[in-house]
Amino acid sequence: MSPKRGGRAAPPPVDQEYDIRFANTEVADGWEHLGRQAANNLRRAFERSVPTRVQWTAPTASTDFKGNLGAAAFKGQILERWQYEVTGGGRIWYLLDDATHTALITYAGTGHPKATD
Repeated sequence: MSPKRGGRAAPPPVDQEYDIRFANTEVADGWEHLGRQAANNLRRAFERSVPTRVQWTAPTASTDFKGNLGAAAFKGQILERWQYEVTGGGRIWYLLDDATHTALITYAGTGHPKATD
């Protein structure tokens, strides 16, 4: 999501931290909605999973997807897909690009993504 006047400023990644990006505007909106409903949980998820690959893939994150949901294509590469449980139903899904140290959030919402139904 492009920065706009009055929008939040995200801290830049330092050292081995991953740069966190939204895949699209819908994901950015889902992040905001999730933050309004469970701000403390979303903040904990961000702090526990943001900085490095070790933290992104910590026990609080999961790749236990059914079928082929454990990976996805992005810019011609197949990347690992992870999910983080923010609330009982709220989830964040993200792809990890180790080459660019980027975590691309592909889903953020208060309910289970429909792909897992």
